[in-house]
Amino acid sequence: MLREEAEVIVAGLQDRDVFAHVHQMGITKVAIRVALPGGAEAIWDADGAAGLEAQVMRDGVLIDFVPVIPGSDQFTAEQAIEAIASAQYRNTAP
Repeated sequence: MLREEAEVIVAGLQDRDVFAHVHQMGITKVAIRVALPGGAEAIWDADGAAGLEAQVMRDGVLIDFVPVIPGSDQFTAEQAIEAIASAQYRNTAP
């Protein structure tokens, strides 16, 4: 994911009161981090695969995942915002 694209998506998520920010994954790689209840976080598009997907982590341990959303490799920023904002997560309670 390009930084500029991630910044647009994060701004849209924040407009929807989703606690999100751009998460630096390396020198040139970024993802979108969404803070979840119970101290978990969802890291969206972290592995560079085509399409939106998320790893849900707590204390550095994988506790859930959101598989690649079909067709998301062609999503507009608004569609990506809607998909992330409406995602359902499991196992996030401490």
